[in-house]
Amino acid sequence: MSLAYKLAFRNLFHDRLRLIATVIGIVFSIVLVTIQLGLYVSFQRMVTVMIDHTKADLWIVPRGSKFFEDSALLDEHERFRALSVDGVAEAVPVVIGFASWRAPSGGTAPVFIIGSDTRDEGLRPWNLIAGSLESLAVPGAVAIDRSYFDRLEASRIGERAEISDQRVEVVAITSGIRSFTTTPYVFTSLDRARSFTGTAANKGSYFLVRVLQGANVTDVRDRMRARLTNAEVLTPDEFRRRSTNFWLFGTGAGAALFTGAVLAMIVGTAIVAQTLYSSTKDHLHEFATLRAIGSSGAYIHKVIIIQALLSAAIGFCIAAGFGWLVVKITADTALPVVMTLPMTAILLLLTVVMCVLSAALAIVKVMRIDPVIVFTR
Repeated sequence: MSLAYKLAFRNLFHDRLRLIATVIGIVFSIVLVTIQLGLYVSFQRMVTVMIDHTKADLWIVPRGSKFFEDSALLDEHERFRALSVDGVAEAVPVVIGFASWRAPSGGTAPVFIIGSDTRDEGLRPWNLIAGSLESLAVPGAVAIDRSYFDRLEASRIGERAEISDQRVEVVAITSGIRSFTTTPYVFTSLDRARSFTGTAANKGSYFLVRVLQGANVTDVRDRMRARLTNAEVLTPDEFRRRSTNFWLFGTGAGAALFTGAVLAMIVGTAIVAQTLYSSTKDHLHEFATLRAIGSSGAYIHKVIIIQALLSAAIGFCIAAGFGWLVVKITADTALPVVMTLPMTAILLLLTVVMCVLSAALAIVKVMRIDPVIVFTR
């Protein structure tokens, strides 16, 4: 270990209370940033979860639809027009809408109905942990997610309830299909979805288009746009971007999460900077001695930066542990915190940058020292 590392290590651990304060500041800020960014990523995924898990080359959506849940009704004529376009293999109707769930105890909760034909690969539930997709063909069958067991007062296959005063039975249970609005998703067949939401038989919320093998999706989209005058035709990427832009930027939700993360970084940087500055100030005579005996400015910079990096390493390791604990605790909740490896790398970089910027203030103070003060003690 070089002399610079030894000096930095001893300076850092000389005052244990100050070191603890520094580490607490780093841990506090990084954990808060982790939670804010984790919620942002989780929110972003939930906003487009239905679009991401739908097997469709194109979406026919009502004009002005900004996100998946924001849907008016389309007439069946639009579907037939789409099927007449060269390159279109099928256009599968999907019906969505809000309804009321009544548990056997009498408790009620709003739910969001998603219905498609069980014989088509439209928009069907995934991540099944109990039951089967084929069971949804049974009259009154629905699928729910385990995240909403408490709210729906249902936690196993075979439990019954009512939706819009119609009896239903849970035949399938999924894991991890959550709504960003926290309203439980309930999957069912197309006809029952129309019945639950009061949708006419010749109406649909969306039509999911699949093109013929070998057909160019862009060309088919352009031909459909020319043919359909009362609806929009979007690729999954276009619909995904529209949904993300609306919820993360149009509503200010994304800005709020980013603001929280930035504030956490500012607080952490201020705490670390104050601690490193105080530690450096207490060792001014030692640094003055180093300068008096001819130590270069680069050497002193190295000592202070090493102190900052050691603080960053200790703080980040503790913060990462807390972060993964939060992820585990919230994994099955309606609004989980997501942690990915790229996000972990970004947080490590943020920690290092925060500590190095804090060290810069201490460096400025040290480089203003007059070596003559060594001889005044």
